[in-house]
Parts: sequence; C-alpha cells; structure tokens
Amino acid sequence: MALGLAAKKEIVAEVSDVASRALSVAVAEYRGMEVAELTDLRVQAREQGVYLKVVRNTLAKRALADSKFADIDSALTGQLIYGFSLEAPGAAARLFKDYAKKNDKLNVTALTLGDGLLGPESLDAVASLPTRDEALAKLLATFKAPVGKFVQTINEVPSKFARVLAAIKDTK
Repeated sequence: MALGLAAKKEIVAEVSDVASRALSVAVAEYRGMEVAELTDLRVQAREQGVYLKVVRNTLAKRALADSKFADIDSALTGQLIYGFSLEAPGAAARLFKDYAKKNDKLNVTALTLGDGLLGPESLDAVASLPTRDEALAKLLATFKAPVGKFVQTINEVPSKFARVLAAIKDTK
C-alpha cells in the first residue's frame, strides 16, 4: 500500500525525533523472518529500552540526514530494521547480537555511535559497552579503592604494634 505525502512526513518526523534522543543506531537485515519472530524481537526491545522501527530506506535517510547519525547513510540498502538505543549506547547492538544467536535470519549490517560508521565486525565491541549503572559502579569502585587501601594501611600500624606486644608478652 502506497503511503501518502502526509504519512511519509509523519514517519520522517517520528524517526528524526527518536534519532535526536538516541545514543546509538544499529541496522540489521531481517529478510526471511516471520511476524512472530519480529514481534518477539520488539518485545525484547521494549524491555531493554531500544526503539525498533521498520521504515523505507529513503525515508530513513531523510530522517537521519540532520542528525548525528548521518554517516550511516551509505549502509542503508536492503530490507532493514532500525534499532535506536535510548538508554545505553550498546543496547541495540546487544539486542541484535543476542537475537541473532537464536535466529540466523537477522544480520547486522551497520552500527554508529554518532562519530563514524561501524561495520558488523564492530558488533561485539559496541554490544559490550557498559550500561549507565555498570559504568557508575566501576567508577565508584575506582574512587573507593585508594581510600580503602589508605585506611587499611593506617589501621595496620597499631595492629602490628599490638601483635609485637603480644609476642613479647608470650615470650616472657
């Protein structure tokens, strides 16, 4: 069914709005997947904070042209599904990677974090990016380690003195 001009403008505006809020974009070819499989993928995407959209490539090019993801333009060929990571930069890549393990019809073709086009070989690197909570936990652990070592060192002096006195008392 052909889309009218108003519907096309609405789709471009929607995708452009999502792209302006997204942290990264992953694009995958889904040729041969059944509706039930796509529905399952969409359910998982909602749970992980990923916005999925199947849209014509020409409309996607228009929507992404003025965004930080304009560099993905050259990779938009074929039957594609677009995944926009809204909460964590690696969420869409992680979703596509995990789903491709159980469904070989989903093939990631391109990724971008907004600073250059990445090929499918970069999928593992982008998918392993930490979530916000994981990054904050690592940062907190980094800040906490020197303080903990300092306190342990300060506490060691009186403890060692007490052990020496106990050893002297035991020998006498």
